[in-house]
Amino acid sequence: MPLTHFNAAGEAHMVDVGDKAITHRTAVAEGCILMRAATLERIVTGAHAKGDVLGVARIAGIMGAKRTADLIPLCHPLALSRVVVDLQPLPERNAVRCQATVETHGRTGVEMEALTAVQVALLAIYDMCKAVDRSMTLTDIRLLEKTGGRSGAWRRS
Repeated sequence: MPLTHFNAAGEAHMVDVGDKAITHRTAVAEGCILMRAATLERIVTGAHAKGDVLGVARIAGIMGAKRTADLIPLCHPLALSRVVVDLQPLPERNAVRCQATVETHGRTGVEMEALTAVQVALLAIYDMCKAVDRSMTLTDIRLLEKTGGRSGAWRRS
């Protein structure tokens, strides 16, 4: 299968989705940020000097999904109908897991928006906590599933 973001001359271009059917499209992505136990404790107990780290990260993730076309050059701007960003502390891993679910009714999928939401939410955690833990690591960022469109449903096994 050829890469769709290149024309016959090998030049990058935006894919024409004008003739595609409008369908309900969803995507779910996830990722984690690993940190020191003391950093996670500050986040969980609300003892961080900058305030509600997970609340800010949730809003950042939603904003990231909405601005994906501004960040990824060949993404289409989409009217998103739903963005949910769930942040779950994982004490056994000294981590926070982020899962983003994005939906639209449109001609192209929302995988990039879900992946962007996860990464921006995790970056917001890094930004708010870097003064106490510069060793934090973003990891395991991946698409879990997508539905809609001509290619139908896909789920990570």
